[in-house]
Amino acid sequence: MIAYPVGLSGQTLVFTDPVVETFSKNRQLRFWQREAGGQLFGRFHGSRIEVVEATGPGRTDRRTRTSYIPDRRAEQREIDDRFGRGLHFVGDWHTHPERIPSPSHPDVSSLDDTVRRSLHAMLAFVLVVVGQLPAPEGLHVSVFRGDGIPYVLRSDTGA
Repeated sequence: MIAYPVGLSGQTLVFTDPVVETFSKNRQLRFWQREAGGQLFGRFHGSRIEVVEATGPGRTDRRTRTSYIPDRRAEQREIDDRFGRGLHFVGDWHTHPERIPSPSHPDVSSLDDTVRRSLHAMLAFVLVVVGQLPAPEGLHVSVFRGDGIPYVLRSDTGA
């Protein structure tokens, strides 16, 4: 489990072990491996946002060494299915072929657009970019509020 305090909000974003394992098994450690990605689903426990599932990659996603384009229809089906099971969409994740990753401009604009277009009760969505190093060093975790400015989170090993 890895925890990230969310600024001054008093909230904590927690990635459960199965989610961290999904990130780990999809790291691009070899030159032939393509970017992978999916969606993040979680539950809310007071000020704790617990991410319990990371989906993907899907067989209809478009993937190259340096790009990941999800099948949006398949993603909406995942959102509807998980919501029926009491899980909430909290964001997206994907890999980058770099040791310590950072989001690209298309990553930022895509998730920012998702926040603006979505009907949701959340103040922000999460983006995780998975690099080649193990977690948490190899994870770039940020939140997006729809204002074009990502807020980068730092891991808190005390959770």
